Amino acid sequence: MRLSLKYPPAAASGPKFAADIVVAAREVSQVDLDYSVASLAQVDEVIEGIRGDGPPVDAVAETLFGFGAYVGEVLVRHTDAQWVDFDDSARQLFGHAFGVATSTGQLWNPLGKAFARYVNGAEDSLYYFCHTVINQP
Repeated sequence: MRLSLKYPPAAASGPKFAADIVVAAREVSQVDLDYSVASLAQVDEVIEGIRGDGPPVDAVAETLFGFGAYVGEVLVRHTDAQWVDFDDSARQLFGHAFGVATSTGQLWNPLGKAFARYVNGAEDSLYYFCHTVINQP
């Protein structure tokens, strides 16, 4: 899948992608995202709405990428996580160039999780994912 991204696919761009999707969600879906963990339930609903319309994942890939960055930014703001550029093995594993890591070194792939939410539905809830990360020992 080839993405047409506004910024380089790098950790430093994570907050920019997140900020852009906040604006898009407000303009397109009339949803105000505030970077709270609770707001991820709204993101789940928006993605479910897009999913219900039935476009192929390639047609909404940039939007999903933005929502994944938003999830990452929520994690950064509510945990000890930080944006990181993945090394080659993590890139191959996750399919993305960057994600978040906690202070324990645990890597998380919020970008991939947003795509999984679209493809698999509610079983890949972003709200639940965030709670899983937050509650890691």
